[in-house]
Amino acid sequence: MTDIKFENAPDGTPIAYRLDGRDDLGRCGFVWLGGYKSDMEGAKAEALAALARETRRPSLRFDYSGHGASGGLFVDGAISKWLEQSVHMVLTHGRGPRILVGSSMGGWIALLLYRQLRLMHPAAAQNIKGIVLLAPAADMTEDLMWDKFPDAVRKELNEKGVWLRPSAYGEPYTITKRLIEDGRGHLLLNQGLDVPCPVCILQGDEDADVPATHAVKVFGALRGPDVTLVLIKGGDHRLSTPGNLALLRDTALRLAERSEGMRV
Repeated sequence: MTDIKFENAPDGTPIAYRLDGRDDLGRCGFVWLGGYKSDMEGAKAEALAALARETRRPSLRFDYSGHGASGGLFVDGAISKWLEQSVHMVLTHGRGPRILVGSSMGGWIALLLYRQLRLMHPAAAQNIKGIVLLAPAADMTEDLMWDKFPDAVRKELNEKGVWLRPSAYGEPYTITKRLIEDGRGHLLLNQGLDVPCPVCILQGDEDADVPATHAVKVFGALRGPDVTLVLIKGGDHRLSTPGNLALLRDTALRLAERSEGMRV
């Protein structure tokens, strides 16, 4: 495993990251974008890092502020902050052709990142050769949180500014009013998004956190010549079984090799 390095975000927060594989800007590599309250040491992130090492491709993974080994408090986080950090890390350490791989909230961040690169950094956007989305939680603060919350939870958020949401994966998720309100500035499913590069969505049909119906909504919002949705029978939200991880690796590698083939 590569050593953890640190990069200061635009606001000065130290962001922990790892560079895996070979530092070869000529080969198409990967950028891992993790989920809400996850970190870069998870099974899917490790599987992608191992793929990069095995195929001698560059790969970047990092922890958002308040996650994993990065600085900052989780409760101070919001989509704007984590998106800003993601853009900074890609521009600083994710140069060259890349496949964006985003899981859950990271899928939303991946789409927002791609949109922002196309608007603000078109040369960098040209280097995004494909996007893999695992159970993408696009617009999650509205569609999967606020719209689903009972009145009592909405009242608690409005009055206290925070709610501890029970989690099947360990300690409760801290949901803040700041997160909900900030997320409204980044909603993209209703307006849709143009994605000229290939996009593949991997979604479990037994996902209790990001339902398959939401993945279909994401699929419908993406406008491009090559957008696919793979529905995995029996797949849960983690998608971390050996078969799930093999599918992730195969999908990411296929897009990377395909981009190189198109350049030949």
